[in-house]
Amino acid sequence: MEQNRFATVLLQWFRQHGRDLPWRNTRDAYPIWLSEIILQQTRVQQGWEYWERFMQRWPTVEELAAATEDEVLRLWQGLGYYSRARNMHFAARQIVTMGGFPSSYEGIRSLKGVGDYTAAAIGSMAFGLPTAVVDGNVYRVLARYFGISTPINSTEGKKEFSMLAQELLPATDAGTYNQAIMDFGAIQCTPQSPQCMSCPLQESCCALSEGKVSQLPVKLKKLKVKERHFSYIYIRYRGEGGSQVAMRRRGSGDIWQGLWEPVNMEEHTPTGATQLLVKGLKHVLTHLVLYCDFYFQEVKEKPMLPEGYQWIDEIDLDQYALPRMMELLFEKLPM
Repeated sequence: MEQNRFATVLLQWFRQHGRDLPWRNTRDAYPIWLSEIILQQTRVQQGWEYWERFMQRWPTVEELAAATEDEVLRLWQGLGYYSRARNMHFAARQIVTMGGFPSSYEGIRSLKGVGDYTAAAIGSMAFGLPTAVVDGNVYRVLARYFGISTPINSTEGKKEFSMLAQELLPATDAGTYNQAIMDFGAIQCTPQSPQCMSCPLQESCCALSEGKVSQLPVKLKKLKVKERHFSYIYIRYRGEGGSQVAMRRRGSGDIWQGLWEPVNMEEHTPTGATQLLVKGLKHVLTHLVLYCDFYFQEVKEKPMLPEGYQWIDEIDLDQYALPRMMELLFEKLPM
């Protein structure tokens, strides 16, 4: 199938089967950018809910830029990969400093947290720039249709697929085509059980004709998943003015940067009775498996805390941005 025919078929399919997503009904770069950042490493249905929350809370990039990092992290809570939220907040301030959203690929790419794919998506959808997107869905569609066995996560593969994607991009309406090929990969040419028998490209698909659908795309083996073990104690002080809990904000250079956690027992050995609430809670991240023991202690006098910890009112705890693992642990706390 000639290249322009490939694009035509995808666009026809998209008109019938494409997802109706709210950020597709605008050319305003802010909601489009916001959706792309949120949807990194996130399923569309979950990301959609967070996108609506952010748009309701901060309808403009100026309002997002004026928010505090704590406010942004708090609203982001539950999405994971918190560096995305910090980068997004930083980029919002970049955009305000620039006097508005950049309209060139290079300008968009210069924003914190924006890579090649995200810049191409925003540029094509908001400004009609002729830049092809290449994400997991695009890799899969192109690898199967053209029968490409070059590993998609190799330097050679990234270059090859990027060049091919750009060659296939139609001269007009790049944004719609980019959305079409992404949706085609998400709905039709799925990782498992693709809908080959109803596919409009089936007659000219290399993978289907050669029986290699399940073998493509090829990906080099991932790095070995690492494990880490944590042990926390939730120290509750009941005073006349109400309950307080010992917490600290995590520093930079490690997971959960800028989020809050209770006392790490590697830094503090409690005196007095403690209660084990959770043993070996397992929490899985992309390249990391976390295991955590969680203890509870209620005290009538405040103990000396390690440097960096502080007492906060327990009633205000939901105003502090927490890692998802802490949320799971805190569900086990006694009243």
